[in-house]
Amino acid sequence: MSNMIRYVPIMLNCDEQTCLIIGGGLVAERKVDTLLGAGAQIHIISPVLSEKLLQRVDSGQIEWTAREYREGDLTGAFLVHAATDVPEVNELVAREARRLGILVNVASSGESGTFINPAVMKRGRLTVAVSTSGAGPLAAMDVCNHLEELLGDEFEPYLEFLHTMRSAVKKEIASPSARRKILRKIHEIDILQDIRRGTYTPWSPEQIQQWISYNREE
Repeated sequence: MSNMIRYVPIMLNCDEQTCLIIGGGLVAERKVDTLLGAGAQIHIISPVLSEKLLQRVDSGQIEWTAREYREGDLTGAFLVHAATDVPEVNELVAREARRLGILVNVASSGESGTFINPAVMKRGRLTVAVSTSGAGPLAAMDVCNHLEELLGDEFEPYLEFLHTMRSAVKKEIASPSARRKILRKIHEIDILQDIRRGTYTPWSPEQIQQWISYNREE
């Protein structure tokens, strides 16, 4: 246990950030899919690309520099994935990233990087990330599969409801203390059970306003 790396779980905002991937194979494909979904600006450096990644380049979704990695390539990157099939190259990438203070994930040796990618389960706004701290990615996927059975589709409309209500409260109520009080009341509404029973109807702006006005006066 004493040799286990202790990671800090975070949710990283990569929107419009430059994210660099060194390598152009199947591992790079998975990284691209994740980063595109987060709105990142993706640049790949690799002498060759998979067919899927070439299609991404042709459609303008990602940028590609068709050559081997060189020291200095990481300058200006927000984060880096070292995803070649040559461990020595991945280690050089990781070394440069650490020197520059850039977040780096190393596909061939997780402990060489500064972050690892967990297994992820999504339900609309709900994101559940599972990590085994490098013990076994397949085990993490198994846990995600179990969670998918427990966390049903009802969480997507439920979280949309909470987001809509929270946004309305933040717009209407300026006082931080009053806002916290009414936000706690939102979680007392039994919307999740209504969704599960099939009796839930999305609230209109007028209903939301009435609820906020009533609970603000209590």
